[in-house]
Amino acid sequence: MSYERDHYDAVVVGAGPNGLAAAITLARKFRSVLLVEAKETVGGGARSAELTLPGFIHDVCSAVQPLALSSPFFRQLELHRHGLEWIHPEIPLAHPFGDGECLCLHRSLEATAYALGPDGKAYREMLQPFVENHERLLSDVLKPLPIPEHPILMARFGLQALRSAQNLAEAKFRSARVRALFAGLAAHAMIPLDQTATAAFGILLAVLAHGVGWPIVKGGSQKLADALADCFREKGGEIRTGTSVGSLGDLPGADQYFFDVTPRQLLNIGGLDLAEGYRRRLSRFRYGPGVCKVDWALSAPIPWKAEACRKAGTVHLGGSFDEIDAAIRDAHEGRRCLSPYVVLAQPSLFDPTRAPGGGHTAWAYCHAPHGSGEDVADLIEERIERCAPGFRGLILAKRSLSPAAMERHNPNYVGGDINGGLQDLSQLYSRPVLSFFPYRTSKKNIYICSSSTPPGGGVHGLCGYYAARGL
Repeated sequence: MSYERDHYDAVVVGAGPNGLAAAITLARKFRSVLLVEAKETVGGGARSAELTLPGFIHDVCSAVQPLALSSPFFRQLELHRHGLEWIHPEIPLAHPFGDGECLCLHRSLEATAYALGPDGKAYREMLQPFVENHERLLSDVLKPLPIPEHPILMARFGLQALRSAQNLAEAKFRSARVRALFAGLAAHAMIPLDQTATAAFGILLAVLAHGVGWPIVKGGSQKLADALADCFREKGGEIRTGTSVGSLGDLPGADQYFFDVTPRQLLNIGGLDLAEGYRRRLSRFRYGPGVCKVDWALSAPIPWKAEACRKAGTVHLGGSFDEIDAAIRDAHEGRRCLSPYVVLAQPSLFDPTRAPGGGHTAWAYCHAPHGSGEDVADLIEERIERCAPGFRGLILAKRSLSPAAMERHNPNYVGGDINGGLQDLSQLYSRPVLSFFPYRTSKKNIYICSSSTPPGGGVHGLCGYYAARGL
């Protein structure tokens, strides 16, 4: 492989959102920055493609991106200049039940609280200070180390967030259905809901819904990645796609190297000369459950029993708090779950560019045991059918990936783990190792900048930004 130069100021390997963010940040500092990507397109977890039928655009992994819209780094870039457009569904989230009723997170905190009935007051009081100060809160929560610029706000958040989702839901809400709504939010942590700090995920996702919304990208998540790539090129950066890296010798010389890969991939790259002690620490990094993900091309919108679901960009399907927790626990402990908790997005309801001729797309995943090769698309469809009878009759084509297939598709999804590693309290800020600057490896010019570093999973680019800014 020939490059424009024999030597660069910096080389970034991996063009996911974090790799792109690192490359943009480095291009602000240096004259020559190269970004290398194994796939033919940039984006990593933020890509789109015709996965089922011609003209049906599906998001390969991430589909709904509140963290991208609220990212302190992405907000600096004025990505609208590069064609990025956000679409806000009328309702960010719906959580239906089998009897045709559902609860929703609306953009308005007041409207949501009103719809929650007797639990509305507790819900509003819990979230209002964080929603009103969501930019300050997120800037502190999404930092590499928990040293806050707004200590009083963070202390107030910590009092709630460090609890388990189970403890907080039981203490705050009387209604079983409101508890289920919160469980669906907290379950994005992908760890059992009785574990410490799982409440943080539920609170933050609710704050995002009310503070910035849960938007989708017009035309698909690939448009976000393309806008970031254009921003990098505008600053003089060079991108090479379709270029696999098995060793440092596959790359040109550089003063600094940044790897948007997880610890397992970093250990498998030859020629890095990492210290044996550091390699042992990386090898102890823990990965979480996988996901089974399905994309459908549909002939019509999903026929939800609950009318509000037809206005929601995201739908959580899981029933009660206990059912959701059981599904997460089964995946976490390596057991097959016959009634999975499902996260579903239906972007074509709000973005007609996603499907031709009145067709529609839907995207969903459920948690599954790490590394499982079992395709559970039928169980996901069964869960949808309970709340939307006739759904299966609308399917024109589908594509499904087991956790093992997810890893084959993207090596960063080790065992199908889309978060880049387990995000429990013990590994939240010690990813991939406990360090004041966890992005630096034992080799002074080699850095890791994937979601296996703080602040962890999600499309926000901050792992790459903080890694590159630390030079």
